[in-house]
Amino acid sequence: MMDPNQHLKKTAETTPSEKRETRCCNGFRMFLVALSLSFMCKALGGVVMKSSITQIEKRFDISSSVSGLIDGGFEMGNLFVIVFVSYFGSKLHRPKIIGIGCFIMGTGSILTALPHFFMGYYRYSKESLVNPSENLTSFSTCSISENLLLNSTSPKIVEKGCEKESGSYLWIYVLLGNMLRGIGETPIVPLGISYIDDFAETGHSSFYLGTLHAISMIGPIIGFIQGSLFAKMYVDIGYVDLSSIRITPKDSRWVGAWWLGFLVAGLLSIMSSIPFFFLPQNLDKPQKESKDLGYSHFPKTNEKRSQIANVTNRGQNISENITDFFQSLKSILTNPLYVILLFSSLLLSSSHIGAITYVFKYIEQQYGQSASEANVFLGTITLPTVATGIFTGGYIIKKFKLSLLGIAKLSFYTSALALIFQQFNFAVICESKSVAGLTLTYDGSNPVASHINVPLSYCNSDCNCDESHWEPVCGANGVTYMSPCLAGCKSSSGNKKSIVFYNCSCVEVTGVQNKNNSVNLGECPRDNHCTKKFYIYVLVQVLNYFFSSLGSTPTIMLVFKNVQPQLKSLAVGFHSLTIRALGGIPAPIYFGALIDKTCMKWSTSSCGKRGFCRLYNSRLYGNTYLGLIVSLRFSALILLVVLIFTMKKIYQGKNTKASENGRKDMNEANLEPLNNDGYFVPSSDNEAHM
Repeated sequence: MMDPNQHLKKTAETTPSEKRETRCCNGFRMFLVALSLSFMCKALGGVVMKSSITQIEKRFDISSSVSGLIDGGFEMGNLFVIVFVSYFGSKLHRPKIIGIGCFIMGTGSILTALPHFFMGYYRYSKESLVNPSENLTSFSTCSISENLLLNSTSPKIVEKGCEKESGSYLWIYVLLGNMLRGIGETPIVPLGISYIDDFAETGHSSFYLGTLHAISMIGPIIGFIQGSLFAKMYVDIGYVDLSSIRITPKDSRWVGAWWLGFLVAGLLSIMSSIPFFFLPQNLDKPQKESKDLGYSHFPKTNEKRSQIANVTNRGQNISENITDFFQSLKSILTNPLYVILLFSSLLLSSSHIGAITYVFKYIEQQYGQSASEANVFLGTITLPTVATGIFTGGYIIKKFKLSLLGIAKLSFYTSALALIFQQFNFAVICESKSVAGLTLTYDGSNPVASHINVPLSYCNSDCNCDESHWEPVCGANGVTYMSPCLAGCKSSSGNKKSIVFYNCSCVEVTGVQNKNNSVNLGECPRDNHCTKKFYIYVLVQVLNYFFSSLGSTPTIMLVFKNVQPQLKSLAVGFHSLTIRALGGIPAPIYFGALIDKTCMKWSTSSCGKRGFCRLYNSRLYGNTYLGLIVSLRFSALILLVVLIFTMKKIYQGKNTKASENGRKDMNEANLEPLNNDGYFVPSSDNEAHM
């Protein structure tokens, strides 16, 4: 047993440097935990936005091009402050700046969800205009007297409906919320990584960064799980009697509780900001490292003299820095290898951004999967496949000690394989649904050349139907009709979700042998042949995601290795800025605009405005969506070929030297991870003060 005197003596012998080192370790660990949580929340917010795009379109009655603008708002917000954060961030209190960023990011997520509480109940059919507080079970059947009543809404009711129309400009608050999220996210990565680099023990920063990004993967996992759960909940849960809702998650009009995901992400982000406000601006390096670096015992007088000298020469230094900046920028922009790689990366990134933004919509529209099922599918295959691909790419480079030319070839081969597998998706495009009045005549017997202005048939011409009305029903013949009235139905039985319509003259005309001329609520499901195509699509996407992510590490390494070492920071920063400005913002918009061109049936608001697309031409949608992805990737592939030939020309006669330098660089370099939006995140080991 230790003598109390010895214990007191040992305690007294504890040096101030040891106490300082203990405080340093505790503060650094607290910073790591807080930063890991903020990385997780950042990734969570990104997944929540991507998985909610389709439901936001329906809820706010907007087109895909507008939803693309909303999605690009994140990059807009990021670009507003990225220069300020990059220049001033390292000079200020970095933990507090990160904390403020997390708080703004959380506020942006909450602002995104806020319009839900001010826009009234979701109306999935025009019948609800009669009484906005409930979804009535009355339908427009083929009866002149009833239809005159149901289809002629009084001007006062229409005017009242316009006041709280789903397609009003409340979606602007969603855009502003996403922009705020982008502003708040900006300082987290560069300032967090530079803080780790400054105060981690020598040689440990790579381990900490790897751990940080591994923990951040929890964010997308939570995002996909909660996206699947919330998509099954009705949007107005807690406000309406769910037993009165006659649509299900399988119905194309269904909108899940999209706003709940943003509330969860916002609250978690705000909570993650709290620890940063209790962390110091600087941590003391361990005593041993301080001595090794030679700055532990600098006299304070020297520090004051240095500060005075800095103030005296500040004006001259600013002028020199501006001149050096433009000279450095000119140097990288006149580097042919860098410029070719920059445009190739821009095309590839644009294809990935556009693809992931609308992949949820594609799965729902093409294969008839619900939003919940789309979340489960993407969460199951995307995360493990991409993680495996990135790891494999880094392992191949390190294992075989590839030269610069070898890295370029690896990037080309992986991109080519991903492009080949992407083209297989054209073979698994499903045909458009059989919809009377859009793909078939109203009697369901003959296909139509155009879905525009399809004339009424004799089976429903006397029903006085509203052709803009959308209350889809499925006939016993496998044909979807836009409403019971357009199906020629004259009677109904049942209640709410179990309503069946009978005596449907347009169904009877098709000549079904059992003469069961009835229809049920909801669109007809996809046939078994299309379901089989969906499983093939899943397999193809696994291979596509793997080879695409496998080539991401080689592409990142080429950005580092094709510029002079002192220009590496500027090259990476300009590369990231270009992809955000010319890829992250416009790609979702032009993808959405082209997808809108494939729409066959638009929603129409009570104010007469065009809203979101209810039904797409599946074949045209698939060809447009996949064709745009393939075109961008093929163009990037051509530039990679040009890059390889240019590198061969530059390194001609220097192959041995280039290979040796490449091997040396590969041994020294750390493989950089990607952030949750698919962009490059420089590590502190290579870009300490990015």
